[in-house]
Amino acid sequence: MNAESVKLAAGLYLVAVPIGTARDITLRALDVLASADVLAAEDTRSLRRLMDIHAIPLGDRPLLAYHDHNGDRMRPRLLQELEAGKTVAYASEAGTPLIADPGYDLARHARDAGYAVTSAPGASAVITALTLGGLPTDKFLFAGFLPNAAGARRSALLEVKEIPATLVFYESPKRIAATLEAAADILGSDRPAALCRELTKKFEEVRRGTLTELAASCRDTPPKGEIVLLIGRGSSENVNDNDLETRLRAALAEQTVRDAADQLAAEFGLPRRKVYQMALKLEKEGG
Repeated sequence: MNAESVKLAAGLYLVAVPIGTARDITLRALDVLASADVLAAEDTRSLRRLMDIHAIPLGDRPLLAYHDHNGDRMRPRLLQELEAGKTVAYASEAGTPLIADPGYDLARHARDAGYAVTSAPGASAVITALTLGGLPTDKFLFAGFLPNAAGARRSALLEVKEIPATLVFYESPKRIAATLEAAADILGSDRPAALCRELTKKFEEVRRGTLTELAASCRDTPPKGEIVLLIGRGSSENVNDNDLETRLRAALAEQTVRDAADQLAAEFGLPRRKVYQMALKLEKEGG
């Protein structure tokens, strides 16, 4: 079914597109893609395929590439379209614009020039990974891609070591084992983590374990595809055994030993084995 043709107010529309499954797109995003005067995309081929899947005709509307390598040249053209009262829709290659995406400067310049900037929200690899990873989501820090160079990567990991939140990174399959080994060395070998790959796609997979366990897993069975790495918070909170036991008793009233141990080990940045053994002991004592 064709998207609805709607009247859009002049301005820049930041359109979130699926990260995998093509049907993970909102009706509003489809309407914007069908109605905008000018379309811009980090990857014009992927946007054109998406529009074909959803039977959105391009017609004689311009579809312009906007990415890291041509942003300085293309941005004035898009701002001219906005100045002429046109509606411009910009889409990432996948996911939500501006999240590890070249659209930031376009949106900033449009906003600074007084043009309306509107979001048509939708899929995000960061949020999808957080919902599947099994680590605490009350606080998280998205840090994008870690640097390629070993020394710079080490410095970047040291900067986030003490942050009391789940850490979220994008990573490539070629670097993931080395990244996990560096993280285990700097952040702690027993720190809980989750490797989420190919989210919403056919071969979606979530690997969970300590940083050391996941590093070994990636050496033995190298993952393929796009990866989001989650790392649980460190043990910055001083949790004594009495407090941990109290929390475990409450958790065991509603969860299995495994789930309760996973939750509290991740929450407090404690070795999972220690928490699991205490939970197992408490369950036996409780009959």
